[in-house]
Amino acid sequence: MDTTADGCPVEVYRLLPPAGEAEIVHRVAPAGAAVLDLGTGTGRIAHRLIELGHPVTAVDDSAEMLAHVRGAETVRARIEDLDLRRRFPVVLLASHLVNQPDSHALLATVARHLADDGVAVIEWHPPSWFDTVAEGGGHLGEVLVSLTGVVRDGPLLSATVRYQARGRSWEQPFTTRRLSEPELRARLVEAGLRFSRWCTPDHRWFAANRAKVAHSPQPGYGM
Repeated sequence: MDTTADGCPVEVYRLLPPAGEAEIVHRVAPAGAAVLDLGTGTGRIAHRLIELGHPVTAVDDSAEMLAHVRGAETVRARIEDLDLRRRFPVVLLASHLVNQPDSHALLATVARHLADDGVAVIEWHPPSWFDTVAEGGGHLGEVLVSLTGVVRDGPLLSATVRYQARGRSWEQPFTTRRLSEPELRARLVEAGLRFSRWCTPDHRWFAANRAKVAHSPQPGYGM
């Protein structure tokens, strides 16, 4: 089987080259900090993070994807269901997963696994992407990636990605939700996170921290 339950073509993910994602995380993360990579796929980002000196725990719900991950602790699980009972200095949520129509459970997992002084590094589709996305495509490494059937329905955008490489082709439909910056920040707060800063000039990557909760004084302590 070369396609996961949600339609991701495993062979394509093996062929897609890194695009500087690990370097973005590395610039934000403390030196040598452990990274929880949620939705790691075949390890495209994880492998580079390891080269940069970061131990990685790689999470994916596809055994076929995880079979290609090297040098990392691997955990097979849905992101929404993950509960490792430990926290990490860095949690990575890439691939625009935050723009899924309902990403509340994903962000709750990020918060649940983020150390009190840790940083979450998250990729998203900013509103400008929804204004400009159109059918067409180009090469990522040896893979020709094209977008077809773009349909806008209020805040939702649906389309199909077609991948072509080595004489084969794969298609993967998807639906993504437009979030304004205030909506994004509110969704983070709902999950127990707070927006920290933009990580790239194009605002496609941002950092978040655990929200600080004010504790009421307990009777008998400082009263």
